[in-house]
Amino acid sequence: MPTLIVLRHAKAVSGLGIPDIDRTLNDRGRRDAAAAGDWLRENDLVPDRVLCSVAARTRETLERLAVGADVLFEPRIYDNDPGDLLDLVSGTQGEVGRLLLVGHNPSVHQLVHDLTGEAPDAFPTCALAVIALPDGWADVRPGAGTLVTVRTPKG
Repeated sequence: MPTLIVLRHAKAVSGLGIPDIDRTLNDRGRRDAAAAGDWLRENDLVPDRVLCSVAARTRETLERLAVGADVLFEPRIYDNDPGDLLDLVSGTQGEVGRLLLVGHNPSVHQLVHDLTGEAPDAFPTCALAVIALPDGWADVRPGAGTLVTVRTPKG
């Protein structure tokens, strides 16, 4: 049974005077991302593959997770369209057991809702959702997943 982990990037610096795509993490974001990586390891959820947005804040979040997985940087994740995210997930190769998608709101929050029919009211920075998928990646579709757990930096 494949497992999808959907992660919103950690807290970034304000965007004043910086192109959005170039925003990096602030101190809290760096701490939260490292803690999320620790949580993934403690819960045996280290991914086999990562799909990550090309934005600086998602790349830095991934670096701080320190999961050591195969990474594909995907510009369509930055475009923030939940339909594109679903397409990317469903295109995952069959041998991948755990996939981590590192992206942006509102699309990551919407993806969790679309796949499971439920989602927390809020999906703050560095929130992650673990979704069990009963069939292979090619069969991923709205409503097909089960929300196993949600983790946020504040508990």
